Amino acid sequence: MPAVLCTLPLPDPFTERVSPAASLRVLGRIPDHTDLCAALHEGAVDVLCPQLADRVDAAVLDAGLPTLRGVCVYAVGYNNVDVAAATERGIAIGHTPGVLTDATADLTMALLLAAARRLVEGDAALRAGEFRGWEPGYLLGMELSGALLGIVGFGRIGQAVARRARGFGMRLAAHGHHGVQVPDDLAGSVQIFDDLGALLAESDVVSLHMPLTAETHHLIDEEALRRMKPTAILINAARGPVVDEHALVQALREGWIAGCGLDVYESEPELTPGLAECRNAVLAPHLGSATVRTRAAMAELTAANVLAVLAGDLPVHCVNPAVAAVRR
Repeated sequence: MPAVLCTLPLPDPFTERVSPAASLRVLGRIPDHTDLCAALHEGAVDVLCPQLADRVDAAVLDAGLPTLRGVCVYAVGYNNVDVAAATERGIAIGHTPGVLTDATADLTMALLLAAARRLVEGDAALRAGEFRGWEPGYLLGMELSGALLGIVGFGRIGQAVARRARGFGMRLAAHGHHGVQVPDDLAGSVQIFDDLGALLAESDVVSLHMPLTAETHHLIDEEALRRMKPTAILINAARGPVVDEHALVQALREGWIAGCGLDVYESEPELTPGLAECRNAVLAPHLGSATVRTRAAMAELTAANVLAVLAGDLPVHCVNPAVAAVRR
């Protein structure tokens, strides 16, 4: 019987879908690199189902050979997997796109609203007994109506955020490294910026929704942060390393920008020193897809990817379709 290895247990319906077709082994933890290699060495594994925190490099892939046929990531992102090395070895990579869109867009708006209206600062002040009653100038924040939202990365999630923000009366702008395609329902509502620097300089809120690549690593660095308005807010619900967090901490402390809302972190789960002490930072523990419905949908897609690999096909959502030629 083929074998499937998961580092963490996945929600229903993953087990009920996969168990009839394969023996299922779950480590129950995020292993370090050595432990993951050892787990693959221990017994033949046909499909590995890792989390984003699991580094799947050439050494891990080699540890799974000769039986390893697929790596099905329980995430839409797959920057933790060496896709080129997997393709060379005839190993297909699957992921879970599409189903996270609405949940992540909702979370983005929650971060935006909390940062704009300084809710975390207010909550902390109230709990610490610092609130002395209503005052005309106390904790003044940004009003969203009429504010310009600059969306960097205008794919499914970026577009879903734009639709929600439009409901708050925000003006919309977008930038994409490879151009911006505006869907029909947003046509005429989105100002396109070919130059990222110009978007950063003009936006009241900058929201990041691009994948992590060599091109986007530290896309928001010291220079980018200094281009932003001192009244602006940065939102990151994409991948932590697209922001230089050391520069961000300095920006928050010194008032280059007014605040930020983060759901992802450069060295997750660790925080960059000083970030937790910034009261103008809204910090969420990677909750973008954390709804019951979305996590179940991700499990369903992961199971479909696994079953396709076990049947000798490519994953339903395959990152590296070129692997088909290598397998021949």
